[in-house]
Amino acid sequence: MMEWSDRHCRVLFRHLAPHARVYTEMINTGPLNYGSEEVIRNHLQFSEVEHPVALQLGGSEPAHLAVAAKLGADWGYDEINLNCGCPSERVQRGSFGACLMAEPALVADCVKAMVDVVPPSVPVTVKHRIGLDYNESYDFVRDFVGTVAQAGCNVFVVHARNAVLKGLSPKENREVPPLRYHVVAQLMKDFPQLTFVLNGGIATAEQSSGAANNFHGIMLGRAAYHDSYVLAKVETALYGTPLITREAVVEKMVAYAREQIATTQTHRHPTRVRDIARHMLGLYTGEVGGKAWRRMLSDPKLLNENDPNLFLRAMPFKSVGEEEFSDHRQPLLDALTG
Repeated sequence: MMEWSDRHCRVLFRHLAPHARVYTEMINTGPLNYGSEEVIRNHLQFSEVEHPVALQLGGSEPAHLAVAAKLGADWGYDEINLNCGCPSERVQRGSFGACLMAEPALVADCVKAMVDVVPPSVPVTVKHRIGLDYNESYDFVRDFVGTVAQAGCNVFVVHARNAVLKGLSPKENREVPPLRYHVVAQLMKDFPQLTFVLNGGIATAEQSSGAANNFHGIMLGRAAYHDSYVLAKVETALYGTPLITREAVVEKMVAYAREQIATTQTHRHPTRVRDIARHMLGLYTGEVGGKAWRRMLSDPKLLNENDPNLFLRAMPFKSVGEEEFSDHRQPLLDALTG
Protein backbone atom coordinates (compact mmCIF):
# COMPACT_ATOMS: atom_id res chain seq x y z
CA MET A 1 0.00 0.00 0.00
CA MET A 2 2.11 2.84 -1.33
CA GLU A 3 2.48 5.76 1.10
CA TRP A 4 0.38 3.88 3.66
CA SER A 5 2.16 0.95 5.29
CA ASP A 6 5.30 2.78 6.38
CA ARG A 7 7.31 1.77 9.45
CA HIS A 8 5.04 3.61 11.90
CA CYS A 9 1.96 1.96 10.44
CA ARG A 10 3.61 -1.45 10.67
CA VAL A 11 4.39 -0.98 14.36
CA LEU A 12 0.70 -0.26 14.99
CA PHE A 13 -0.25 -3.38 13.04
CA ARG A 14 2.26 -5.44 15.00
CA HIS A 15 0.78 -4.39 18.34
CA LEU A 16 -2.66 -5.35 17.08
CA ALA A 17 -1.64 -8.68 15.56
CA PRO A 18 1.51 -10.23 17.08
CA HIS A 19 1.42 -13.27 14.77
CA ALA A 20 0.95 -11.39 11.49
CA ARG A 21 3.60 -10.85 8.86
CA VAL A 22 3.69 -7.16 7.98
CA TYR A 23 4.68 -5.82 4.56
CA THR A 24 6.28 -2.55 3.56
CA GLU A 25 4.66 -0.35 1.02
CA MET A 26 5.86 -1.10 -2.51
CA ILE A 27 9.33 0.44 -2.82
CA ASN A 28 10.69 1.27 -6.27
CA THR A 29 14.12 -0.15 -6.94
CA GLY A 30 15.39 3.21 -8.24
CA PRO A 31 16.15 4.86 -4.88
CA LEU A 32 17.69 1.64 -3.57
CA ASN A 33 20.04 1.43 -6.58
CA TYR A 34 20.95 5.07 -7.00
CA GLY A 35 20.04 6.82 -3.75
CA SER A 36 22.41 8.08 -1.08
CA GLU A 37 22.92 6.20 2.18
CA GLU A 38 20.36 8.48 3.80
CA VAL A 39 17.79 7.80 1.07
CA ILE A 40 18.32 4.05 1.40
CA ARG A 41 18.02 4.27 5.18
CA ASN A 42 14.80 6.25 4.94
CA HIS A 43 13.32 3.58 2.68
CA LEU A 44 14.52 0.50 4.53
CA GLN A 45 14.67 1.31 8.24
CA PHE A 46 12.29 -0.52 10.52
CA SER A 47 11.90 -1.36 14.20
CA GLU A 48 12.84 -4.75 15.62
CA VAL A 49 9.30 -5.18 16.93
CA GLU A 50 8.08 -5.43 13.33
CA HIS A 51 9.50 -8.94 12.74
CA PRO A 52 8.47 -10.86 10.76
CA VAL A 53 8.51 -8.09 8.16
CA ALA A 54 8.62 -8.35 4.37
CA LEU A 55 10.15 -5.87 1.94
CA GLN A 56 7.89 -5.39 -1.08
CA LEU A 57 9.68 -4.21 -4.22
CA GLY A 58 8.44 -2.68 -7.44
CA GLY A 59 10.59 -3.08 -10.53
CA SER A 60 11.19 -5.03 -13.71
CA GLU A 61 14.98 -4.94 -14.16
CA PRO A 62 16.50 -8.17 -12.78
CA ALA A 63 19.82 -6.49 -11.95
CA HIS A 64 18.13 -3.61 -10.11
CA LEU A 65 15.90 -6.00 -8.20
CA ALA A 66 18.91 -8.08 -7.23
CA VAL A 67 20.61 -5.02 -5.70
CA ALA A 68 17.43 -4.06 -3.83
CA ALA A 69 16.82 -7.61 -2.60
CA LYS A 70 20.40 -7.93 -1.34
CA LEU A 71 20.01 -4.64 0.53
CA GLY A 72 16.75 -5.86 2.05
CA ALA A 73 18.31 -9.09 3.21
CA ASP A 74 21.32 -7.26 4.62
CA TRP A 75 19.02 -4.93 6.54
CA GLY A 76 17.34 -7.93 8.13
CA TYR A 77 14.04 -8.29 6.27
CA ASP A 78 12.44 -11.70 6.62
CA GLU A 79 11.06 -11.87 3.08
CA ILE A 80 11.50 -10.13 -0.25
CA ASN A 81 8.25 -9.72 -2.20
CA LEU A 82 7.90 -8.67 -5.84
CA ASN A 83 4.71 -6.76 -6.61
CA CYS A 84 3.02 -7.97 -9.79
CA GLY A 85 -0.44 -6.84 -8.76
CA CYS A 86 -0.58 -3.03 -8.58
CA PRO A 87 -2.67 -1.68 -11.50
CA SER A 88 -2.03 2.07 -11.13
CA GLU A 89 -1.06 4.00 -14.25
CA ARG A 90 1.96 5.46 -12.49
CA VAL A 91 3.27 1.98 -11.82
CA GLN A 92 2.46 0.88 -15.36
CA ARG A 93 4.55 3.74 -16.72
CA GLY A 94 7.46 2.22 -14.85
CA SER A 95 6.72 -1.14 -16.49
CA PHE A 96 6.11 -2.97 -13.25
CA GLY A 97 3.21 -3.97 -11.05
CA ALA A 98 0.29 -5.90 -12.57
CA CYS A 99 1.40 -5.37 -16.16
CA LEU A 100 4.33 -7.73 -15.44
CA MET A 101 1.88 -10.63 -15.46
CA ALA A 102 1.90 -10.35 -19.26
CA GLU A 103 5.62 -11.23 -19.17
CA PRO A 104 6.02 -14.31 -16.97
CA ALA A 105 9.48 -15.08 -18.36
CA LEU A 106 10.70 -11.64 -17.30
CA VAL A 107 9.17 -12.09 -13.85
CA ALA A 108 10.96 -15.43 -13.62
CA ASP A 109 14.26 -13.72 -14.51
CA CYS A 110 13.59 -11.11 -11.81
CA VAL A 111 12.83 -13.75 -9.21
CA LYS A 112 15.92 -15.79 -10.08
CA ALA A 113 18.12 -12.68 -9.86
CA MET A 114 16.82 -12.02 -6.35
CA VAL A 115 16.96 -15.64 -5.21
CA ASP A 116 20.61 -15.81 -6.29
CA VAL A 117 21.70 -12.97 -3.99
CA VAL A 118 19.71 -13.52 -0.78
CA PRO A 119 20.24 -16.25 1.85
CA PRO A 120 18.05 -19.36 1.58
CA SER A 121 16.43 -18.27 4.85
CA VAL A 122 14.95 -15.19 3.11
CA PRO A 123 12.21 -16.32 0.70
CA VAL A 124 11.52 -14.41 -2.50
CA THR A 125 7.76 -14.26 -3.02
CA VAL A 126 5.39 -12.74 -5.58
CA LYS A 127 2.11 -10.87 -5.17
CA HIS A 128 -0.12 -10.93 -8.23
CA ARG A 129 -3.64 -10.87 -9.63
CA ILE A 130 -5.51 -13.75 -11.29
CA GLY A 131 -5.74 -12.11 -14.70
CA LEU A 132 -5.39 -8.96 -16.76
CA ASP A 133 -8.19 -6.78 -18.09
CA TYR A 134 -11.19 -8.94 -18.93
CA ASN A 135 -9.37 -12.15 -19.75
CA GLU A 136 -10.66 -14.71 -17.25
CA SER A 137 -8.79 -17.67 -18.70
CA TYR A 138 -7.46 -19.87 -15.91
CA ASP A 139 -4.61 -20.96 -18.18
CA PHE A 140 -3.18 -17.42 -18.03
CA VAL A 141 -2.61 -17.36 -14.26
CA ARG A 142 -1.72 -21.06 -14.14
CA ASP A 143 1.07 -20.57 -16.68
CA PHE A 144 2.26 -17.43 -14.90
CA VAL A 145 2.57 -19.25 -11.57
CA GLY A 146 4.19 -22.28 -13.19
CA THR A 147 6.83 -20.20 -14.97
CA VAL A 148 7.67 -18.08 -11.93
CA ALA A 149 7.79 -21.08 -9.61
CA GLN A 150 10.50 -22.66 -11.75
CA ALA A 151 12.71 -19.65 -10.98
CA GLY A 152 12.59 -20.33 -7.25
CA CYS A 153 9.41 -18.69 -5.96
CA ASN A 154 7.46 -20.96 -3.63
CA VAL A 155 4.99 -18.47 -2.10
CA PHE A 156 2.37 -16.57 -4.08
CA VAL A 157 0.14 -13.89 -2.55
CA VAL A 158 -2.89 -13.82 -4.83
CA HIS A 159 -5.33 -10.93 -5.05
CA ALA A 160 -8.28 -12.92 -6.38
CA ARG A 161 -9.44 -10.32 -8.90
CA ASN A 162 -8.32 -9.38 -12.38
CA ALA A 163 -6.37 -6.15 -12.82
CA VAL A 164 -7.97 -3.89 -15.41
CA LEU A 165 -5.08 -1.78 -16.70
CA LYS A 166 -7.13 0.77 -18.65
CA GLY A 167 -10.40 2.37 -17.64
CA LEU A 168 -10.46 1.62 -13.92
CA SER A 169 -8.81 3.53 -11.11
CA PRO A 170 -6.77 1.65 -8.47
CA LYS A 171 -9.74 1.97 -6.09
CA GLU A 172 -12.12 0.57 -8.70
CA ASN A 173 -9.65 -2.24 -9.34
CA ARG A 174 -10.12 -3.28 -5.73
CA GLU A 175 -13.90 -3.35 -6.06
CA VAL A 176 -15.18 -3.78 -9.64
CA PRO A 177 -13.50 -6.93 -11.01
CA PRO A 178 -15.31 -9.86 -9.38
CA LEU A 179 -13.63 -11.91 -6.69
CA ARG A 180 -12.91 -15.46 -7.88
CA TYR A 181 -11.59 -17.41 -4.95
CA HIS A 182 -12.11 -20.66 -6.84
CA VAL A 183 -9.24 -19.72 -9.13
CA VAL A 184 -6.84 -19.60 -6.16
CA ALA A 185 -8.27 -22.89 -4.90
CA GLN A 186 -7.55 -24.45 -8.29
CA LEU A 187 -3.97 -23.15 -8.18
CA MET A 188 -3.56 -24.92 -4.84
CA LYS A 189 -4.70 -28.17 -6.43
CA ASP A 190 -2.48 -27.79 -9.50
CA PHE A 191 0.61 -26.75 -7.51
CA PRO A 192 0.41 -28.67 -4.20
CA GLN A 193 4.09 -28.00 -3.50
CA LEU A 194 3.54 -24.21 -3.44
CA THR A 195 2.04 -21.88 -0.83
CA PHE A 196 -0.87 -19.61 -1.73
CA VAL A 197 -1.96 -16.67 0.41
CA LEU A 198 -5.40 -15.24 -0.38
CA ASN A 199 -5.91 -11.48 -0.72
CA GLY A 200 -9.00 -9.50 -1.68
CA GLY A 201 -12.41 -9.02 -0.10
CA ILE A 202 -11.37 -10.04 3.41
CA ALA A 203 -12.48 -7.41 5.90
CA THR A 204 -13.70 -9.16 9.08
CA ALA A 205 -12.52 -11.76 11.58
CA GLU A 206 -15.29 -14.08 10.41
CA GLN A 207 -14.19 -13.84 6.78
CA SER A 208 -10.58 -14.32 7.85
CA SER A 209 -11.41 -17.51 9.75
CA GLY A 210 -13.32 -18.92 6.81
CA ALA A 211 -10.58 -18.13 4.31
CA ALA A 212 -7.83 -19.42 6.61
CA ASN A 213 -9.54 -22.81 6.66
CA ASN A 214 -9.37 -23.05 2.87
CA PHE A 215 -6.07 -21.40 1.94
CA HIS A 216 -2.51 -21.42 3.24
CA GLY A 217 -2.77 -17.88 4.53
CA ILE A 218 -4.68 -14.61 4.20
CA MET A 219 -3.66 -11.01 3.61
CA LEU A 220 -5.62 -7.92 4.65
CA GLY A 221 -4.89 -4.54 3.13
CA ARG A 222 -6.89 -1.35 3.21
CA ALA A 223 -9.67 -2.91 5.26
CA ALA A 224 -7.17 -3.21 8.09
CA TYR A 225 -6.00 0.35 7.59
CA HIS A 226 -9.42 1.99 7.72
CA ASP A 227 -10.58 -0.15 10.67
CA SER A 228 -7.30 -1.24 12.19
CA TYR A 229 -8.81 -2.91 15.25
CA VAL A 230 -10.04 -5.68 12.96
CA LEU A 231 -6.46 -7.00 13.07
CA ALA A 232 -6.78 -7.63 16.79
CA LYS A 233 -10.02 -9.53 16.19
CA VAL A 234 -8.40 -11.58 13.43
CA GLU A 235 -5.45 -12.34 15.72
CA THR A 236 -7.83 -13.64 18.37
CA ALA A 237 -9.91 -15.62 15.89
CA LEU A 238 -6.94 -17.36 14.26
CA TYR A 239 -4.53 -17.79 17.16
CA GLY A 240 -6.65 -17.57 20.30
CA THR A 241 -4.61 -14.61 21.52
CA PRO A 242 -6.45 -12.61 24.21
CA LEU A 243 -8.05 -9.60 22.57
CA ILE A 244 -5.91 -6.54 23.21
CA THR A 245 -7.85 -3.41 24.12
CA ARG A 246 -7.66 -0.28 22.04
CA GLU A 247 -6.47 1.54 25.15
CA ALA A 248 -3.52 -0.84 25.52
CA VAL A 249 -2.61 -0.25 21.88
CA VAL A 250 -2.73 3.52 22.41
CA GLU A 251 -0.44 3.18 25.42
CA LYS A 252 2.06 1.20 23.35
CA MET A 253 1.94 3.77 20.55
CA VAL A 254 2.51 6.64 22.99
CA ALA A 255 5.65 4.89 24.24
CA TYR A 256 6.73 4.23 20.66
CA ALA A 257 6.15 7.86 19.65
CA ARG A 258 8.21 9.09 22.59
CA GLU A 259 11.09 6.81 21.68
CA GLN A 260 10.98 7.75 18.00
CA ILE A 261 10.87 11.49 18.66
CA ALA A 262 13.77 11.22 21.09
CA THR A 263 16.00 9.09 18.84
CA THR A 264 15.38 10.89 15.54
CA GLN A 265 15.42 14.52 16.68
CA THR A 266 18.95 15.01 15.26
CA HIS A 267 18.01 13.55 11.86
CA ARG A 268 17.28 15.66 8.82
CA HIS A 269 13.74 14.27 8.86
CA PRO A 270 12.89 13.60 12.52
CA THR A 271 9.77 11.66 13.47
CA ARG A 272 6.81 13.81 14.42
CA VAL A 273 3.59 12.91 16.17
CA ARG A 274 1.70 13.61 12.94
CA ASP A 275 3.75 10.92 11.16
CA ILE A 276 2.36 8.32 13.56
CA ALA A 277 -1.08 9.81 14.18
CA ARG A 278 -2.19 9.54 10.57
CA HIS A 279 -2.05 5.75 10.78
CA MET A 280 -4.10 5.61 13.96
CA LEU A 281 -7.20 7.39 12.69
CA GLY A 282 -9.06 4.12 12.14
CA LEU A 283 -8.39 2.61 15.56
CA TYR A 284 -11.80 3.65 16.95
CA THR A 285 -13.81 3.21 13.75
CA GLY A 286 -17.44 2.51 14.62
CA GLU A 287 -16.94 3.26 18.31
CA VAL A 288 -18.57 5.96 20.40
CA GLY A 289 -16.14 8.85 20.38
CA GLY A 290 -14.48 7.66 17.18
CA LYS A 291 -15.23 10.87 15.30
CA ALA A 292 -13.75 13.01 18.06
CA TRP A 293 -10.68 10.75 18.09
CA ARG A 294 -10.16 11.29 14.36
CA ARG A 295 -10.82 15.00 14.67
CA MET A 296 -8.23 15.49 17.39
CA LEU A 297 -5.63 13.38 15.61
CA SER A 298 -6.17 15.47 12.47
CA ASP A 299 -6.10 18.88 14.16
CA PRO A 300 -3.06 20.83 12.83
CA LYS A 301 -2.77 22.90 15.99
CA LEU A 302 -2.72 19.87 18.27
CA LEU A 303 -0.34 17.99 15.98
CA ASN A 304 2.05 20.93 15.91
CA GLU A 305 2.50 20.53 19.67
CA ASN A 306 4.31 17.28 18.82
CA ASP A 307 3.22 15.74 22.12
CA PRO A 308 2.60 11.95 22.12
CA ASN A 309 0.14 12.47 24.98
CA LEU A 310 -2.25 13.69 22.30
CA PHE A 311 -3.16 10.03 21.74
CA LEU A 312 -4.19 9.70 25.38
CA ARG A 313 -6.11 12.96 25.39
CA ALA A 314 -7.96 11.93 22.24
CA MET A 315 -9.04 8.52 23.52
CA PRO A 316 -12.82 8.27 23.83
CA PHE A 317 -14.29 8.19 27.33
CA LYS A 318 -15.57 4.84 28.52
CA SER A 319 -19.12 4.56 29.77
CA VAL A 320 -20.08 2.25 32.65
CA GLY A 321 -23.69 1.10 32.32
CA GLU A 322 -25.95 4.12 32.58
CA GLU A 323 -23.48 6.10 34.68
CA GLU A 324 -21.68 9.19 33.58
CA PHE A 325 -18.71 8.77 31.26
CA SER A 326 -15.58 8.08 33.30
CA ASP A 327 -12.13 9.29 32.28
CA HIS A 328 -9.80 6.27 32.04
CA ARG A 329 -6.98 8.26 30.48
CA GLN A 330 -5.46 9.92 33.53
CA PRO A 331 -3.74 6.82 34.95
CA LEU A 332 -2.02 6.32 31.61
CA LEU A 333 -1.01 9.97 31.44
CA ASP A 334 0.39 9.77 34.97
CA ALA A 335 2.30 6.57 34.26
CA LEU A 336 3.83 7.77 31.02
CA THR A 337 4.74 11.25 32.18
CA GLY A 338 5.69 10.68 35.75
